[in-house]
Amino acid sequence: MRIDAYMQVSQLYNTNKAKKSVAAEKAGATDSLEISDFGNAYQVAKQAAAQGSSVREDRVKDIQARLAAGTYNVSIEDVADRLAEQLLA
Repeated sequence: MRIDAYMQVSQLYNTNKAKKSVAAEKAGATDSLEISDFGNAYQVAKQAAAQGSSVREDRVKDIQARLAAGTYNVSIEDVADRLAEQLLA
């Protein structure tokens, strides 16, 4: 392969010159961001959920007291119903 011949061909077709990209032509344009109403509502709800406690202390204390006293009884039918609700919903 002759390098000098390759260089002459590339000079003929101007393949060594960098081409302007579309982004370079639009250098004056600025970027912008728009958040939809749903996205904004989602962000607000996510922040509210992060600030709130995920544990209901009053329920936990009540169940702990009932367990300690031996009065906490759960019906197996109630457990099955709630499980079926969650799985089928």
